[in-house]
Amino acid sequence: MKSMPNVFGPGSRLGIVGGGQLARMIALSAAELAISSHIFTPEPHCPAGDVAAQVTQAEYDDEVALAAFADSVDIITYEFENVPAKTAALLASRRPLHPNSDALETTQDRLLEKEFIAGLNLPVASFHAIDTIEDLSHGVQILGSPCILKTRRFGYDGKGQIKIEANDGLNRAFDEMSGAPAILEAYIPFTREISVVAARNAVGEFCAFDICENVHRDHILQFTYVPANIQNKTAEIAISAARKIADALQYVGVIAVEMFVTSDGSGERIIINEIAPRVHNSAHWTIDGANTSQFQQHVRAICGLPLGSVARRGTIEMENIVGDATQRWLDFLGEPNTHLHLYGKRETRPGRKMGHVTRVR
Repeated sequence: MKSMPNVFGPGSRLGIVGGGQLARMIALSAAELAISSHIFTPEPHCPAGDVAAQVTQAEYDDEVALAAFADSVDIITYEFENVPAKTAALLASRRPLHPNSDALETTQDRLLEKEFIAGLNLPVASFHAIDTIEDLSHGVQILGSPCILKTRRFGYDGKGQIKIEANDGLNRAFDEMSGAPAILEAYIPFTREISVVAARNAVGEFCAFDICENVHRDHILQFTYVPANIQNKTAEIAISAARKIADALQYVGVIAVEMFVTSDGSGERIIINEIAPRVHNSAHWTIDGANTSQFQQHVRAICGLPLGSVARRGTIEMENIVGDATQRWLDFLGEPNTHLHLYGKRETRPGRKMGHVTRVR
């Protein structure tokens, strides 16, 4: 192992921006290494608060609270990519922040992200910036239909995007963006959706988990299967692309790169869809199905600790527990070779991720 510039071990305190289930699972993994966590979130009764040593409830623009939070910890990370740029800058001025602000800036904006990926000569769907209805009309002419109109910022789980078919009126689609800057992307007729989840540390060491094959329902991840049913060469190309992205960003921590797999007479190809600069839903299976979970791997990477083994422990199926499905928790507990994880959310809503189960065979 190469010498690390900074090492934060047992007795250190990790600051986590955001208090949802990802922060909760990061805090639990940090605690395994005797690293305590301090959560910063505007939400009361957050899932991460139940397992952290300290919680600061304040808005992300509260500079006094942010400064006090930063001064109370040794190193800072975040559970979601939409941390305001000003917030990230303030935190980074006081403590090491991983992943870095470049990764945040690049992945917060779909247009910047697509331009970044294309600039690395990696495959992405054709795209067109949309600011006016004229841009949209021109973009549809160039890309053809169907195509996908998306907000450039703040979209997730299918929110902030519209599929445009050949005979659709463009004014309606444009109006649904409510004036927000948008991007138009060519529609990709894919055979599979996959994700590469990997870790990179401060000296450039890189380690990827087995590739995940993902199935969505209503734009929400429902099932992940590992290993993905793809050719070995496709897997090698996908992991190489993820490493190229992580290296270009000088990334530290766990990163996820979501991709489409297409197939024609010449074989399989990958098209990169988006980058998540954080731990990722599709790798929740690693808690029970890999020698090192993605959450502990993230803690190891940002704290300058040795990266762990990513060896898989079996054939994996991970299922998200969404909305009222949480009522099946007793049934899940009764299933053999099944591991239940509930996130402690106090309110159940349709489409809300309440937990997950991992089946290891």
